[in-house]
Amino acid sequence: MKKEAIILLNMGGPNNLAEVELFLKNMFSDPNILTMKSGLLRAFVGGMITFLRTESSQEIYRKLGGKSPIVDLTKKIVQQLQDVVGDDVLVDFVMRYTPPFAFEVIERLKAQKVEKIYLIPMYPQYSSTTTKSSLDDFYEALHARKLGATVCEIKHYFENENYNRAIVERIKEAMDDDSYEDFDLIFSAHGLPQKIINAGDPYQSHIEKNVQILKEMLDKHGMNFHDIHLAYQSKVGPMKWLEPSLGEKLKTVRNRGVVIYPLAFTVDNSETDYELSMEYKEIAEELGFKSYKVCRCVNDHPLFIDALVEIYEKMK
Repeated sequence: MKKEAIILLNMGGPNNLAEVELFLKNMFSDPNILTMKSGLLRAFVGGMITFLRTESSQEIYRKLGGKSPIVDLTKKIVQQLQDVVGDDVLVDFVMRYTPPFAFEVIERLKAQKVEKIYLIPMYPQYSSTTTKSSLDDFYEALHARKLGATVCEIKHYFENENYNRAIVERIKEAMDDDSYEDFDLIFSAHGLPQKIINAGDPYQSHIEKNVQILKEMLDKHGMNFHDIHLAYQSKVGPMKWLEPSLGEKLKTVRNRGVVIYPLAFTVDNSETDYELSMEYKEIAEELGFKSYKVCRCVNDHPLFIDALVEIYEKMK
């Protein structure tokens, strides 16, 4: 029996094309995503979005091989983390909108008679739409399943040195032997409606602080890009979102190469493998970029595994 468990939390992604509708339904039923007070209105709006987007979303996942890459990549992280912390600690993961759900994993924790749980969201910067949503979901399932374990959590870790070192290494990988001076670097973060930020969500502040940390690290490593930018991707609907959008930012970077780092993600998903690597690549080609590169997320990079171990040990 294992007395401790490390649980990684993420939003999830469809494990097959049939799960796309479930993924959208669960996401747009989340009051942290659709923030209107009326549950009936949320159900109506969420149902309409799911109905309108299921077919087009399935087409996206077809282009990605019929599923999101996020689950398989997370399993690699879990395995590497398990190898480091040893057999006395159970390492597992919970997805918010697709299996494995919190209640399934908590049943496994009960079977192992786990007494202490360490929750590590896969979101380095805090947001109510990601971190809070995943934590709330886990606690709700924990109480429903009556597992009397002590729980420790971390809400953000964008200042962790090993996490940021892993990002720098991913940027080096993408650049290969190309000259940094011939490229602009854009940190692309997932966008949020401005009203969520105005309500007190610290996400934008955390993103901007993370970019500043990385700028200083890149400078120390002699990675002297022509310029470094921050932009936001994945805008949906007519309301005002965080700016500048990635599309608008790309229009200001001309006649050079550009490399994109997906800052708000630790694990590759449809927003990185499709939106950045396919959709925005087409836009960059239309704009006449000499080169367009997208970095991998930190995924199972050894430095990110080191960061997770360090986070776990500091919570003990």
